[in-house]
Amino acid sequence: MEKRCYYETLEVSRTSSGGEIKKSYRRLAIQYHPDKNPDDKTAEERFKEIGEAYEVLSDDQKRAAYDRYGHRAFSNGTGPSAGGRSVDPFDLFREVFGGGGGGGIFEEFFGGGGRAAQAERRKRGSDLRYDLQITLEEAAEGVEKELKIERLVPCETCSGSGAQNGRAEVRSCSTCGGMGQVIVSRGFFQVQQACPACGGVGESIANPCRDCSGEGRAKGSSRIKLKIPAGMIDAGRLRSVGHGDAGQQGGAPGDLYVVVHVKEHEVFERDDSDLHCQVPLPFTLAALGGDLVVPTLNGQASVKITPGTQTNTSFRLREKGLPDLRTGRRGDLLVNVQVEVPVKLTRDQERLLQEFAGTVTDKNHPVGESFFAKAKRFFTGG
Repeated sequence: MEKRCYYETLEVSRTSSGGEIKKSYRRLAIQYHPDKNPDDKTAEERFKEIGEAYEVLSDDQKRAAYDRYGHRAFSNGTGPSAGGRSVDPFDLFREVFGGGGGGGIFEEFFGGGGRAAQAERRKRGSDLRYDLQITLEEAAEGVEKELKIERLVPCETCSGSGAQNGRAEVRSCSTCGGMGQVIVSRGFFQVQQACPACGGVGESIANPCRDCSGEGRAKGSSRIKLKIPAGMIDAGRLRSVGHGDAGQQGGAPGDLYVVVHVKEHEVFERDDSDLHCQVPLPFTLAALGGDLVVPTLNGQASVKITPGTQTNTSFRLREKGLPDLRTGRRGDLLVNVQVEVPVKLTRDQERLLQEFAGTVTDKNHPVGESFFAKAKRFFTGG
């Protein structure tokens, strides 16, 4: 039987670019893949044919030879399958679609890696989430926490094998024929879903464990220790490998994802690795200047107040913040002062303040002087 033209096979023209050839191959490979056309010999042959065509037309040298000599360029043992190896169209498919163990479109569409790998993935335990709250001080310095996780653990009776005697006699599921999937008709549509008999694994155990019904796992709990790094951010996520649900019948366990929530602080507000703090400043200290003692995460520090300091003046304390999670470099603490006016004055205090007020001029209040000068110009139109 005479071979079809490779360009016709891939439904492209002789002037098509390499990208166009690859795009057409991807479309046809999905259409005729044997997993989408079970027991269809015609589709299987078509899949092999387009794989052979792509193996030639995707190689610049082979394509040039084919354009010049046609199929004769690969006669006498020089065809696409020559060179000491036989070309597997499934290998080409995995190469183009990013399969071959790395996950990708091949695995996304068809499970990739064959039934054994597919069943192993279905046996893997589920990933779990755990929400953990820590204080700002713990986020700043780092801390180790012990977590109690409610999860599925390996069955003690069968040691996780799922078999009554500890040795699993595995057989293909009779319901799905080992595919792990069944097709269910719903009105005009047919839906592919996990096999209800084997849970999508494609296998069953001849002598299932009575305690876990052959799953190889049961409800339980585990305690793990988790290190929270210094500088941990709010809603940051940490992964603990292998501490999710146990897998079915000895399958790999899932992972545990811990979402860390940093509790709001009564004194400090966080801005990445910097901290902000609002501190009351006595009006006498604001006027005369001096030292103001302020809190930090590691104790107290002193801030030099200059005479005449106004409300909302900020002072920066270097490296009194939190470490950066990536670089370890500490941020700063920004102290914002709020001038506090005294209340409930005694008669002597009132008298002294009145005497003081009588000596104050506009020059002592430059901010007020500037404001009222602007207000005067506004009302007089000057």
